[in-house]
Amino acid sequence: ASTLRQQLPARLAYVEAQGELKVPFKDALPTREEQLSTLRNTEEFDVLVVGGGATGSGCALDAVTRNLKTALVERSDFSSGTSSRSTKLIHGGVRYLQKAIMKLDYEQYMMVKEALHERANLLNIAPHLSAPLPIMLPVYKWWQLPYYWAGIKMYDLVAGSQCLKSSYVLSKSKALELFPMLKKDKLVGAIVYYDGQHNDARMNLAIALTAARHGAAIANYTEVVHLLKKPDPKTGQEKVCGAHCRDIITGQEFDVRARCVINATGPFTDSLRKMDNQKTANICQPSAGVHIVIPGYYSPDNMGLLDPATSDGRVIFFLPWEKMTVAGTTDTPTEVTAHPIPVEDDINFILSEVRNYLSPDVEVRRGDVLAAWSGIRPLVTDPNSKDTQSICRNHIVNISDSGLITIAGGKWTTYRSMAEETLDTAIKAHNLSAGPSRTVGLMLDGGKDWTPTLYIRLVQDYGLENEVAQHLAATYGGRAFEVAKMAQVTGKRWPIVGKRLVSEFPYIESEVQYAVKEYACTVIDVIARRTRLGFLNVQAADEALPRIVEIMGNELQWTEQKKKEELEAAKKYLHLEMGYKARSEQLSKTTEISLTAPEIARYKKRFYKFDKESKGFITTVDVQQVLEKLSIQIDENALHEILNEVDLNKNGQVELDEFLQLMSAVQRGQISDSRLAILMKTVEEGLDLRGPVSVDRSGGGV
Repeated sequence: ASTLRQQLPARLAYVEAQGELKVPFKDALPTREEQLSTLRNTEEFDVLVVGGGATGSGCALDAVTRNLKTALVERSDFSSGTSSRSTKLIHGGVRYLQKAIMKLDYEQYMMVKEALHERANLLNIAPHLSAPLPIMLPVYKWWQLPYYWAGIKMYDLVAGSQCLKSSYVLSKSKALELFPMLKKDKLVGAIVYYDGQHNDARMNLAIALTAARHGAAIANYTEVVHLLKKPDPKTGQEKVCGAHCRDIITGQEFDVRARCVINATGPFTDSLRKMDNQKTANICQPSAGVHIVIPGYYSPDNMGLLDPATSDGRVIFFLPWEKMTVAGTTDTPTEVTAHPIPVEDDINFILSEVRNYLSPDVEVRRGDVLAAWSGIRPLVTDPNSKDTQSICRNHIVNISDSGLITIAGGKWTTYRSMAEETLDTAIKAHNLSAGPSRTVGLMLDGGKDWTPTLYIRLVQDYGLENEVAQHLAATYGGRAFEVAKMAQVTGKRWPIVGKRLVSEFPYIESEVQYAVKEYACTVIDVIARRTRLGFLNVQAADEALPRIVEIMGNELQWTEQKKKEELEAAKKYLHLEMGYKARSEQLSKTTEISLTAPEIARYKKRFYKFDKESKGFITTVDVQQVLEKLSIQIDENALHEILNEVDLNKNGQVELDEFLQLMSAVQRGQISDSRLAILMKTVEEGLDLRGPVSVDRSGGGV
């Protein structure tokens, strides 16, 4: 049956699946309270999935579409772990194919083949969230051209009829035309191949919501306190029969009983296995992958770059994503934590690799890093391997003595086939009555009604800005109309509806209201996963926080104390997990001021244009007085924020030393887009243009 299903085009499978499946919550999802009530009051589920990442959500969707009574609990938010911190690629794994050929490794070859089949399926079932992306592999040595070309052609060949588009070779001039910021010296040519790209957190959410629409009881912020067990009537052996859970938001505890429990907790695989049996050996070897986000002008709009051999043998991708550029990833052994923090060494490693590939005209500055994050890959340990890079990215499905089923390892692209294999194993081991998997070709939430021109209808029907409409269509698919209906009238001539959260991003206020319907419980859920603002620009996300807190507070009836806590938690998240800390430390670490004497004199002169009384520091009042002279108006709160970025000792004023440190860091490229530096330079130029003001004009003098 599985061979036949792979031969049939996904569309046929989709027609067949849709014909047989009932969708009880097609129009409106049950609320989180209703979901929790179902979890509490159902006598026994067939399947309880622990973990709401891509694999866990995939297992829940696979189970519920086989008509199994399904529950899913997630300790944090859906996709809050590794599934939202990926390279955003849906790929077969070019380098695994290289290993398969070099080492004649059939297992790696089959893994690539399966991933390419899954890549085609994922692009088909969520067309709004995913698309093919051309990736360029620049070649700097003549002998590498045929070598890489043969490897990439092999990749196309393995994909067969599911090849997205055929790879091709480019001359040096054509490569520079497509990727003008590429280093020209010694460039021989380039090879372009295609992989898929997606919005990973939204894709994960779409899988979970699709499971909920089909009748699965799913709940985020619900942790497993301990597993429930009962003796097997035949053998007397203890068997897992559910879990004792706690709703983290209310503190309520309850039992969820199920015939089968699936452990899909990613990096936390071993902690749930140890809940089952304290003596069990660890099978997960976590590895940290750091990514950075830099401005969109670092890469062309629609082409990525692959660095196949970095200085230490790792592979670095450099990809356009959500109008920004994502660069990564690193691969270092790490400890398991729910809050991984990107470290400065990894950020600088990625930046130096990016510099190696870009033209010397492009200054790659540390200050251009707008956000950085670290994700923990749940690699399955091979006892014989020496380092995490050589561990096969494949997965294992394991059944413990008590019947707990664990799915561990694997990668984003193959979440669906991993879920299918896990459910096949569970059905067999626990004697559940269910047919074969129906998820090949099963459209995900929002995908069915999406068309490439859907955004035009949003512009015409609702009066949304073009950029906002494109964003809504690419995020919510056919459900974008629900978000547009909730959008407030702006009162302007254009756009008619849709007030942005921050001016330079297309996220609008009604998305926050809609996020609550999609089970968002905290402000972090909104900035990190319902929208991707925190992943794209930490400062912009920080600016949007007060408004998001206000909207969510109204939707969820938060007290003033709760609003304050949410704001603090979100600020802490941006500071630690999204790289704000690493960014701000750039300034405080540069205690030595590497400026020449003329430069110091120039900057002192600029500083004293604001510090009229030679106090040695400036405050918002000083800056405001100078701005008034030039008839420039800046909101007092905004001005306070601008100074606060540079005020290292947080005493409400910027000292001369702090200002010189800032200018030194700006010159070295460790800080970019410093609002204070740009404002003071502009004001200085404005004052110089006006020339000296006569004493008579100023009304006399002392």
